[in-house]
Amino acid sequence: MTTLGYDIDALRSAFPGWSFFYSDEGVLYATRRGVQLDDDEIHRGLHQTVSANDIDTVVDLLQDQQRVEAA
Repeated sequence: MTTLGYDIDALRSAFPGWSFFYSDEGVLYATRRGVQLDDDEIHRGLHQTVSANDIDTVVDLLQDQQRVEAA
């Protein structure tokens, strides 16, 4: 599926630590692969799963997660 210049394969390449899927309602979800966040990580602002109605917002959310991880 291609949307706004991105496709799922490109997302998987750009964010290899995440799994991507669309719900039946068309919401795009990204969930961490092989990682279970602990309470401290969650309190720092990390999320196990992010979702949005459009792919650009999911990319923004994942980039934000990268910034939080690097801090």
